[in-house]
Amino acid sequence: MACTPTPHNEAVAGQIAPFVLMPGDPLRAKRLAETYLENVEQFNGVRNMLGYTGTYQGNPVSVMGSGMGMPSIGIYSYELYNFYGVESIVRIGTAGGVAPDVRLRDIVLGVGACTDSNYAHQFNAPGTLAPIADFGLLRRAADAAERLGYPVRVGNVLSSDVFYDEDPTASERWAKMGVLAVEMESAALYLNAMRARKRALTILTVTDVVSRGEALTAEERQESLTQMMEVALSLAAPDPRA
Repeated sequence: MACTPTPHNEAVAGQIAPFVLMPGDPLRAKRLAETYLENVEQFNGVRNMLGYTGTYQGNPVSVMGSGMGMPSIGIYSYELYNFYGVESIVRIGTAGGVAPDVRLRDIVLGVGACTDSNYAHQFNAPGTLAPIADFGLLRRAADAAERLGYPVRVGNVLSSDVFYDEDPTASERWAKMGVLAVEMESAALYLNAMRARKRALTILTVTDVVSRGEALTAEERQESLTQMMEVALSLAAPDPRA
């Protein structure tokens, strides 16, 4: 480990757990740490990108915001993997449903992350890289969701650079290729994990389906996020198959 602290993270080596949950909103990271973790200590406040370490059922867990978009999560996940010894990052976030059979409250596990971003260009691959999740994390998350009785979908998500898209047909064309939901971070996270030979997974809750004009209320959203957190936290324990 080297280069700690960084320009974006004031933690020193050893303050961040090998397993990190990463919501986009740093205030959500704060709420999650205070709600679910014990013996919580804050390790970062630079740019208000809050990060905390504690324990969950005796297992060390860190929670840190990623910010919005691939450039932001690209910076934070790179530093966590390469400077702080983090082995697994699980992105937890909300998404818009794209596929016609995706429903509100569905938990989506991103096997892969299609993207309209140029983030992968830096790796100079002689072709098109496919950003994919870690299978071990994916399998355990799917098992946990089914065991808990929560509606889970497993498949491709779209990581887009654009929130307000000039092309009103874009989502429909992604749906034709089987994409389940759209968000803005996973492709960069997966590519950084692949390059660092580390693990990553995205777990999303579908909070709106624009094509049908559907959206969860604030109360419904909180209930669904709690379900997603139960699935994500189940991954904090060591993998029994490892």
